[in-house]
Amino acid sequence: MSIQVTGTLLDACVLALLVSNDAYGYSLTQSVRDTLDVSESTLYPVMRRLQSDECLTTYDEPHSGRNRRYYRITERGFQKYQACLEEWNLFKQRIDSILGGSGNDEK
Repeated sequence: MSIQVTGTLLDACVLALLVSNDAYGYSLTQSVRDTLDVSESTLYPVMRRLQSDECLTTYDEPHSGRNRRYYRITERGFQKYQACLEEWNLFKQRIDSILGGSGNDEK
């Protein structure tokens, strides 16, 4: 079974990865892909949208003769991340009450 990942959940995952450290695009996409079955072509538009929503900023750093584009979470992005986290915890509790609650054990 494959559970669909929504745009809001992808936003939250990208923002969560940037809370403690900036990351360049490829490493960021690989970190998400290590956990979720999504393509890079799905993640770069998420990062661009978060940037246009002023949740992320970017800067370039030289690396091996080329530039790497790094992403940094903004204050607005951190607020969005916190709101997503609250929504996720509520959603998870509700789903756990159905899937993992008492009375649903296999016999």
